[in-house]
Amino acid sequence: MTKKTIAVSLSSVVALSLVLSACGTGSNTSSPAATTAASAAPKKNVTFSIGYATGDPAGKQAIADAVAAFTKANPNVKINDLSEGGMASYLDWLKTKDAVGEFPDLVEMRDTQLFSEAGKIAELPPEWLALFSDAPKLNGKNWTAPIVGNPPHGIIYSKKAYADAGVTAEPKTYDEFLAIQEKLKAKGITPITFGGKDIFHWGFWVNKYLMDNVFGDDPNWNSKRTKGQASFTDAGPMQAMKDFNELFTKGYVDKGWASTADNQTASMLVTGKAAQLFSGPWMFTQISQADPKFEFGWYPVPDRKGRIIVNGLNNIQGWSISTKANQDADKKAAITEFVKFFFSKDQYSKYLKAVNGISTTKEAITYEASPQMKRVLDVMADSKTIKSLQINAFFGDNQMPPQWRNWYYKLIQEWLTKGDFSEAYMKRADAEWDANIKANAASKK
Repeated sequence: MTKKTIAVSLSSVVALSLVLSACGTGSNTSSPAATTAASAAPKKNVTFSIGYATGDPAGKQAIADAVAAFTKANPNVKINDLSEGGMASYLDWLKTKDAVGEFPDLVEMRDTQLFSEAGKIAELPPEWLALFSDAPKLNGKNWTAPIVGNPPHGIIYSKKAYADAGVTAEPKTYDEFLAIQEKLKAKGITPITFGGKDIFHWGFWVNKYLMDNVFGDDPNWNSKRTKGQASFTDAGPMQAMKDFNELFTKGYVDKGWASTADNQTASMLVTGKAAQLFSGPWMFTQISQADPKFEFGWYPVPDRKGRIIVNGLNNIQGWSISTKANQDADKKAAITEFVKFFFSKDQYSKYLKAVNGISTTKEAITYEASPQMKRVLDVMADSKTIKSLQINAFFGDNQMPPQWRNWYYKLIQEWLTKGDFSEAYMKRADAEWDANIKANAASKK
């Protein structure tokens, strides 16, 4: 696809003053009638579309609430919400919307490098950037307004299940974590629920092990893979997938994973069908809503060296404005007002509380956090915590071929179903990565 250069035109606002001569005084005064007419002038009606990922019900509702509150306060603005659920990945959904000419005007952007290079999104307006303390750049430009700080994944566990299995302390090493799984199994309790029906859910555990064994020590591994200087058959990636595979082969994961959707995992946990869920803090609200009396805890899973490595670095994901909308002065102005509204202290605090999120704005935003969320915030504030990005979140020279991720998750499902994990699968991962890199380079010519 040919890279497009987007020319951003800034519209200026001209103030018109009506000056009248006062009778017998020689002084100039504004006409009260003219002032009243100007202030009462109706705002121009504007419609723009919005698109965002819907995998997390709490997040989906929080954004929908923000849209409703904004349009209530701004009746001249209509926001067409294109977002919808389904089995397709968010990337595939966006590609489909683009193909049928329905690419959202305001879009939650996750594969930023892909869409910026394709000319689908524009550089952020300066008014947006003024809201944030840290907005990472790609190729020297800001493309996204970070919706929320990168949330770490961890084990969300039933306190009752742990007590029934005789688990009295959270693990300090990975071996201790495995020992907990054995205790749960011995008591006839299914250790882990897994939303394998939804493709994005696979990234939680896969990235945990890749960060532990690869990215925590080498954040430039992706660029080395692209250059042929590293391989998925190397010791780190192989150990990562051996550890991942072990969760399933040792019976730690619920056998119905293939038919379990991500939004069913909270129910699995609170009804006692499984003792644990590996996910992010956005699940806390879902769990509490499913059963307000359910007692649960959260902790990060240590690696084999006892280190805590979590998904926690800032990335280039967030709200983006489409190139087309950016060229429409009225849409751009309305979208900018919505973005300012979304990140305003009152509204943003509601969003963060709903999703148990980490603030990204310059203005300090606080909210009443649950005990589980306080633990998350403590882990993120700990100087010993190693923060990384997930394999698909790196950018620049370290960008993963976007189409590779879901292909790889399906490859994993293949070897789990067959039960024959081996180095041969990792060689296929190398070959697919190389093929994707070659195809993407050819499409830019």
